Amino acid sequence: MSAFDDLFAANAEFAKEFGSSDLTGRAARGLGVVTCMDSRIDPLGLLGLRPGDAKILRNAGARVTDDVLRTLVVGVYVLGVERVLVMPHTDCGMTKVTDADIHELTAERGVDTRSLDFHTVPDQWAALRHDLTRIRTSPFLPTGMPVTGAIYDVHTGRLSPVEY
Repeated sequence: MSAFDDLFAANAEFAKEFGSSDLTGRAARGLGVVTCMDSRIDPLGLLGLRPGDAKILRNAGARVTDDVLRTLVVGVYVLGVERVLVMPHTDCGMTKVTDADIHELTAERGVDTRSLDFHTVPDQWAALRHDLTRIRTSPFLPTGMPVTGAIYDVHTGRLSPVEY
């Protein structure tokens, strides 16, 4: 028995009813969403979207890293993204640790992660404003592209837009 048998069995059931073969891969509603990998977040559902409407970029903490910028460039110039929402969330694990904490935890298991920057989040609102500025000032993205941010509350389902 494989550690992934449950997933492949679920996929077989999913494929029986699959109905999205007509989607093009472009963001039908012109939206890119940067959010956290937290499994409590359903970005399509909470924004009233359907598969194919948006490009969803997920990482620990919903941070705008170099890789997120690279992916946004592809999204904008190749896949129809015209606007971006950066959406971290409440009760995020990345707000509860520091990079030093993660380095220490991995070192306890014999893994040296000192060459990695984990982009932990001591102040969520400050990090969100920083990340919005990073997108808005990127020389690789269109000047004036609509960009906003909001923190998603995992306990209420509500978004709190950033005042920025």
